[in-house]
Amino acid sequence: MSIKKVTSHPTQNEGLIFERSQTGRIGYRLPKLDVEETNIDEILPAELRRNDGLEGVPEVSEVDVVRHFTRMSTWNYSIDLGMYPLGSCTMKYNSRLNEKVARIAGFAGLHPLAPEEESQGALELIYKLQEDLAEITGLPGVSLQPAAGAQGEMTGVMLIRAFLDARDGEASKDRRVMLIPESAHGTNPASAALAGFTVKAIRATADGLTDMDHLRALCDEGGVAGVMFTNPNTVGIFEKDIKTICETIHAAGGLVYMDGANMNALVGIARPGDMGVDVIHLNLHKTFSTPHGGGGPGCGPCLCSAELAAFLPTPRIVSEHLAEGGVRYRLDYDAPDSIGRVKAFYGNFGMMVRALSYIYTHGKDGLKEATETAVLNARYVSKKLEETYDKPYASDCMHEAIFSHKNQSKRGIVTLDIAKRLIDYGFHPPTVYFPLVVEGAMLIEPTESVGRADLDAFIQAMIDIDREATENPDLVHDAPHSTRIGRLDEASAARKPVLRWRPDTEASATGA
Repeated sequence: MSIKKVTSHPTQNEGLIFERSQTGRIGYRLPKLDVEETNIDEILPAELRRNDGLEGVPEVSEVDVVRHFTRMSTWNYSIDLGMYPLGSCTMKYNSRLNEKVARIAGFAGLHPLAPEEESQGALELIYKLQEDLAEITGLPGVSLQPAAGAQGEMTGVMLIRAFLDARDGEASKDRRVMLIPESAHGTNPASAALAGFTVKAIRATADGLTDMDHLRALCDEGGVAGVMFTNPNTVGIFEKDIKTICETIHAAGGLVYMDGANMNALVGIARPGDMGVDVIHLNLHKTFSTPHGGGGPGCGPCLCSAELAAFLPTPRIVSEHLAEGGVRYRLDYDAPDSIGRVKAFYGNFGMMVRALSYIYTHGKDGLKEATETAVLNARYVSKKLEETYDKPYASDCMHEAIFSHKNQSKRGIVTLDIAKRLIDYGFHPPTVYFPLVVEGAMLIEPTESVGRADLDAFIQAMIDIDREATENPDLVHDAPHSTRIGRLDEASAARKPVLRWRPDTEASATGA
């Protein structure tokens, strides 16, 4: 008797749940009614009910459903499987302790409309997180309301607008220019436009830094409301002229907003407030290790200097000492200069629980060590790959390393090919084609979550792909080969998307 290799099972080409449907199959059985029957029209009006007998809804058993979704879940790449080197995204591992704390019943089950006297623990947690973030950034005004980084930055720009309107009165209408480096995140100019500003781009030097001469020239043109920049910037380099940038903008009558997306390179080492920054947003779902990606919840606190604090969203969480001793926390709506709410309720509370757990478990020294390790990991990758991949800037990187496909494109292999081939090696690709100032950009951010063994494996994979680009370019160009679906026609997928399943196979294939 010989044992033969069996064919793949379960099938790697998992059908849609609609395609698994079999007429008459059912996955539930309701218990016998043990209360007096009520006319359904008294409970749910007919106009609110379906009248098609659930036509088109899949008919499947419980085991069909469980196996279908379980199989698909095993095909997902996650931070629990390996490194996520997405530059600018800070896809760090989220400690299970943070998850455990976020599931404490009193936090997880608290209704957002619960009265203050029943929410003292939650309010205290938010207040303490505010204090910690103020200390970390050097900016005393804090609002945890914004639900994500983009909303946090929009809130920051709205603060600038409100401050200028209050300071300059009618004359503020002539101060509507926001300066933004050409390598900025795309949300920066969008936020500025939403707040009523006109954007002017600041050029970068050959070293990847802000061109100070161009910045001064733009300020001399007048009408400057402020500057929006990221530090370290979007190519992963620390802006060494940061204090001069702030002084220049302040001298022109504007304010300085800093995009906090790259704070994973600064926490515990440098504070934006000490540099002269007026407003910043943070990403709790990045720097402070809460779940990130997949459309999940974010949290983008906005912090500001004392003179802008009056304009922060309401309500604010404040503390007051009681006459009989102890502290009471409450929601303060008394802020006549506030820009108002930017989100319903008080922000994504679960993200705040995780962030405070992260801060408390690390402590001051641990936060600094995490930052140092993140920078060390990025520089290790940068150094190991600089002879293989084109490094557009000579400066030492901070938390992320950037390369271009310049060397490989001479052999017909471009960034997208390299990214797809990395999947065959078991790695999630880095951020590609961003920032736009680097042609064929590959932005790699390992974070502090990755050990040396995994870094070495990733580096070797990148080197091997470069070798393959010479020895067998078709192997790289046609990647990935190990996935259930091969290289997609992304242009057609974007232009002719099939957004819903239809029972007619021909119509479904054409997107009709």
